[in-house]
Amino acid sequence: MGAVTSSRTRDVRRAIARISRRIRGRAREVHYFHQAGDPYSHLAAQTLRSLTERYEIALVPHLVAPPSDAAAPERALLEAFARRDAADVARGYWLAFPANAGAPSMDALARAQRLLAHAIARGGFVGNAAAIGAALWNADEAALLRLGSELGEASEADTAAALAAGTALRERLGHYLGAMFFHEGEWYWGVDRLHHLERRLRDEGAVRAAAQGAFIAPRPAPKRGPVSNNPGVTLEFFLSLRSPYTYAVTERVYALARHYGIELALKPVLPMVMRGLPVPAEKRMYILLDTKREAEDAGVPFGRICDPVGRPVERCFSLYPWAREHGRAAELLLEFMRAAWSQGVDTGSDAGLRLAALRAGLDWREAQQHVDRDESWRTELEANREEMFAIGLWGVPSFRVRGGGAPDYSTWGQDRLWRVEEEICARAPNR
Repeated sequence: MGAVTSSRTRDVRRAIARISRRIRGRAREVHYFHQAGDPYSHLAAQTLRSLTERYEIALVPHLVAPPSDAAAPERALLEAFARRDAADVARGYWLAFPANAGAPSMDALARAQRLLAHAIARGGFVGNAAAIGAALWNADEAALLRLGSELGEASEADTAAALAAGTALRERLGHYLGAMFFHEGEWYWGVDRLHHLERRLRDEGAVRAAAQGAFIAPRPAPKRGPVSNNPGVTLEFFLSLRSPYTYAVTERVYALARHYGIELALKPVLPMVMRGLPVPAEKRMYILLDTKREAEDAGVPFGRICDPVGRPVERCFSLYPWAREHGRAAELLLEFMRAAWSQGVDTGSDAGLRLAALRAGLDWREAQQHVDRDESWRTELEANREEMFAIGLWGVPSFRVRGGGAPDYSTWGQDRLWRVEEEICARAPNR
């Protein structure tokens, strides 16, 4: 796994792709997979014109169907959260998404798909996808009808064929989501990962001469507020020991809580696969490679992996109540993840668990009296899962900010830590 996720391997793959393209005399292509009913696709569509203007690329759009149930567990929660999340983060990327948007009607969605399929066929997708999406998400049926008159619509048969072809290509190339960019072997999800694609294009000299400057969609970074003491605010952190994204963000979460003097409430849950939810192979691979890029940006070592699923996770949590009594629960979880995700340690062995415990500042002799004996953690983790679902979230890492005289704020994903910090700052005294 260290070889698969290494930056050196990635650089070799990129070099081979460049050489192959040049030998075949082909243009530099970026494939974009658009899902009409996906809020993140609408955000991504708003960046396409800038992308083609700034970089020497041929953008090839495709229309795709929603991901399968296996790739999108808890679909109803996912779809509701996506609408709320897109509206929440759009302003940070200088984009637009309507607040309180509902799910589009079946008729409106079908019309939008026909418009998009026609735009792809006529070479007008980049210029029109954002307008079509705006009409769809604003539930503006008159605007959709007007766009149909102005732009034209594909037939139902042609639209179905475009959806089938785009979905099949996405699957063949190894992905499952909408709002995905694909460039010579690598995937980039929507505006949240566009800066990774831009950095790669710049490294390859694909920037147009008149297009120097900032990225189209840099990761928003709130201005760090002063060190403060705000005990009335709590940051709840829902995490899983088997989530690489959780590991990549944990140290930053701890540092954020320390910086603002707020309470950090750990809310661990069992990994999805240990709760009976499937994780397709292509999803697992994408998550690992994507985590590598995100971890590099954060300065977090990642890639030498010994998967802690199953007994390693259970053994660690058998120490969790005892570690908490000693004030070292946060340290135990971090050191366990660091060993599993960046150092290739078999955390299921006595030696591996001992290493994590010692690094967390715990006495191993005393710890041995608790390993595999305390089962109270199971009830606690299940209660955390139920609480997470109750606030409309289902995956990790997730966050909830509470207190400070403002309504609760919750979100999902390590790439939403900037929003978490904004919410903390908004609750600070003398803001």
